[in-house]
Amino acid sequence: MYPHDPIPRPAGPPASGTPLRDYLSGGPLPAVVDGYAVLPRSLAEGMPLAWQQQMAHLLAEFHQAFGHLSWPVYRVVPSRYELLVDLDEEQLAEVGCLVEIDGDGELVYRSRNGQRIPDPEHTKVLVSCLDPIPQEHAADLQDTPPRGFPAPQNWSAR
Repeated sequence: MYPHDPIPRPAGPPASGTPLRDYLSGGPLPAVVDGYAVLPRSLAEGMPLAWQQQMAHLLAEFHQAFGHLSWPVYRVVPSRYELLVDLDEEQLAEVGCLVEIDGDGELVYRSRNGQRIPDPEHTKVLVSCLDPIPQEHAADLQDTPPRGFPAPQNWSAR
């Protein structure tokens, strides 16, 4: 799962003055949306020791630099996109929608402010879901032991 050797670092000045922004904006990445990048703690704690040491050092520098700010408490909720028409009543309430039957007997989807939602069959909304990332013993579930060396694969058994 993890490479044997560290990722080679190019020599010379960086190609960009905003490398982190470039990377986070470069395409669809897991747990990166809008203004946030979420790192599942169980996976971070399951990284090889050298990676954890580097991550801890970077986070300590980050918190030292920005610790003076008034930080809110963040609530991270695992979520996924679903079609509006596939939601149950509880999920509809979660996203601030309701469904009713109009005078013609057709289902009408409305937003919290009462406006009709056009084309609900193709409208995707974000709803909470069970977290697919293992929370405990993440390192036990990986193919890579905590020391960072890939576990031998038995390809003949597959």
